[in-house]
Amino acid sequence: MLTTHTIKTELEKVFKPKQASVLAKVIVDTHSELVKTDDFNELKDIVKELGIKVGELAEAQKRTEVRVEELAEAQKELAEAQKRTEVEIKKLTKAQLETDKTLKRVQKELGGLSHTVGYHLEDRAYKTLPALLKRDLRIEVEGRLIRKYFIYAKGREDEVNIYGRGFRDGREVVIIGESKSQLSKDDIDDFLDIAERVAGYTKIGDKEKILIAVSYSIRPEVEEYAGKKGVKVYWSYELDL
Repeated sequence: MLTTHTIKTELEKVFKPKQASVLAKVIVDTHSELVKTDDFNELKDIVKELGIKVGELAEAQKRTEVRVEELAEAQKELAEAQKRTEVEIKKLTKAQLETDKTLKRVQKELGGLSHTVGYHLEDRAYKTLPALLKRDLRIEVEGRLIRKYFIYAKGREDEVNIYGRGFRDGREVVIIGESKSQLSKDDIDDFLDIAERVAGYTKIGDKEKILIAVSYSIRPEVEEYAGKKGVKVYWSYELDL
């Protein structure tokens, strides 16, 4: 480190002592000022760099504020969309309820129509089946054929569309029939279950069961299936004797 004494000693080799002293003081003071200037310049650079960083942070904050505003706007739009969706869901729910009511009404009307068609088919069968059974199966119907309900224990019941008794070759038979506007294999199976329950309930015993089915529409495979199951099928047009 330079000192006034050191510098003065060196200068006295060339200058007079008084001159050397003055020059030494000037040199030391100047050197000190130069150090201070460098520090100041370094400080200015630091301040400048900090200013740049602050500017960058300000820009980042500005972008963040813009993004927050965009998110807020998006959230607002989402809330509006959700509100509109809820309104549409309410409309759809109301429309679905109306559709369900209409469907139930149509089903009820169709059910009523189906019953009407079925009952009409049964009414025709009651009148003409005795003659057909006599012609085809040698059965003499005793009394008349009817629609009958069988009520079992625990409130269970079966509706038999066609029921009656008769004789074939001197032996009593029980007639159990099904009437469907359109006959399917499932209808045949359900009918066989009903016939079995009725036979057990009425204690038919050794009496022969005559199983018949009448329908407006029967697919060939269904008619064949019925025949294999022992069910005699009559088409509606055969009832017009």
